[in-house]
Amino acid sequence: MLKKDQKVNWCIVDGSALHLHDKSLPYGSAQELGFPVDHAVVIGQVDGIACVWVNASEIEAPLEMTSLRDMLSMPEAIFLIASRAVQYGYMTSSQRFCSHCGGRNHLNHNQLAMQCNDCRTLHYPRIFPCIIVAIRRDNTILLAQHARHKSGMHTVIAGFVEAGETLEQCVAREVQEETGIKVKNIHYFGSQPWAFPSSMMMAFVAEYDSGSIRVDDCELSSAGWFSADEVPAIAPKGTIARALIEHTLQCEICDDER
Repeated sequence: MLKKDQKVNWCIVDGSALHLHDKSLPYGSAQELGFPVDHAVVIGQVDGIACVWVNASEIEAPLEMTSLRDMLSMPEAIFLIASRAVQYGYMTSSQRFCSHCGGRNHLNHNQLAMQCNDCRTLHYPRIFPCIIVAIRRDNTILLAQHARHKSGMHTVIAGFVEAGETLEQCVAREVQEETGIKVKNIHYFGSQPWAFPSSMMMAFVAEYDSGSIRVDDCELSSAGWFSADEVPAIAPKGTIARALIEHTLQCEICDDER
């Protein structure tokens, strides 16, 4: 139980946005900052300091909010704890009723899950698994512009895992469905929680095998092979997509130079 005079980092969440102070998480006690101690839930630590999550709806005063996407440039530990808070906030707003009996759920602070008042079933945060993959062909990488990106930004291929398939099968399926090509030598690269609203991105690298690019117009507006000196606007630093692109091209891309 958080004490009123205990100094902590505060993750105050409204959708996929958080309240920041001086471009960082607010730090201090509930007493100092005027935040509600009764609704604060400890969700982890950063550099030995406890971090708590509170939904902005529990605070009466209006607060300026910053999108989680704008926190990508912050230290990874801060971004990850903020992502965790956003996912818990999404849980409380999207899992208000029990999927088993229809009863009203409440937050179980010990389990960090929603629990039904009637049948007592626990409902943990829903995390949606998805893959993201960088495909190399000689000294080039396959980059695509998604239909939803109107800014011209290009990135690598991604998609949600379907029931009954392995991650590697998902990689091969998504690439072929969206671009028409086949890949080989699929290897795991890393992962990143992606709280928009509640995904886990599992990253892979793969090599081109066969086929010509034929984009799925429902998903992509264009796709092509790019070398390091031809790279267009790409996903921002801090994203696992950017890390995949730079790893595949074996260089660090400076946005200011493009």
